Amino acid sequence: MTASKTVQEKARPMIRTCSIWRALEVVGDTPTLLILEAIWLGQRRFDRIRQNSGLQKALISNRLKRLTESGILTKEAYTISPPRYNYVLTDKGLALYWTSLMLLRWERRWASQENSLMPLLRHSGCGKITSPEPMCPHCKEIVRPQDVTWEQGPGVGWMAPIYSRRRQRRDADGKSLDKPAIFTEAAELMGDRWAGLILRSVFTHLRKFDEILKDTAIASNILSDRLNWLVETGILEPRKYQDHPERFEYFLTEKGLDYYPVLVMLQKWGDAYYASPEGAPVLLRHKNCGKHLDAYVGCSECKEPVYPQDVTYELVPKKQVDQKRV
Repeated sequence: MTASKTVQEKARPMIRTCSIWRALEVVGDTPTLLILEAIWLGQRRFDRIRQNSGLQKALISNRLKRLTESGILTKEAYTISPPRYNYVLTDKGLALYWTSLMLLRWERRWASQENSLMPLLRHSGCGKITSPEPMCPHCKEIVRPQDVTWEQGPGVGWMAPIYSRRRQRRDADGKSLDKPAIFTEAAELMGDRWAGLILRSVFTHLRKFDEILKDTAIASNILSDRLNWLVETGILEPRKYQDHPERFEYFLTEKGLDYYPVLVMLQKWGDAYYASPEGAPVLLRHKNCGKHLDAYVGCSECKEPVYPQDVTYELVPKKQVDQKRV
């Protein structure tokens, strides 16, 4: 190793270890989320995934390879010559189900496309149409961001961020087919890893530009761009605290606060598969009952955990889901 390289590595900014950061490195990508959406809907073959997602063949091939290498998908051959495969979720992939349900919850509440399709979910455990919610396993109450505190966990530490290259335009990997989608705005938000890291910071009460910059180690021009985008989309609200020069703090709107369950479930998944041997970097506590929070996604009707094998669905227009939702 050269001396100059050693100096460069020592000069690199360090950020807090975070299971959300590690999880976003794997699934914080819009094409990846659209492919997972197709697989959740039962489309496991390449052509079916392409038809459902509208993505280009080369892009699908690349993301399927990444998902397989990361252990989220496995390939099962259904023809030998030529070799063709079904792409099946592993246990690790199935563990993303609660994150997917929280993305669906946010999309249903905040998506502006009224003509989009939504799954109308029925929980076999109680037989009722359900709108899954994030819940505390101790008191069975719905988890809300204002009712949660956090503290350092046994796996807390510092790490040098290694950001893989991503496309600059958020809509560059969007669907190329004129086809209704389930995850539209939710996939765009979670698929922009920078936005996810910024929201992680703001949820931990880091609201000033310099605070977020230090916490995420995002390049300042990218941070400015994403903050502006999050304001434009109604997720953050800027509040000026200094005139000369103008400086702002960024606060979560109701729309932004409602994204919290997505990050909680993403952190839970990241803790399960990417935490250090010592344990989770961050521990949550539910103020309502005073217990450590290991949140789950529960049925809105019976409050029991919702698992993939316990749910059936039909795709209907979003307006119809809103009308039938209790």
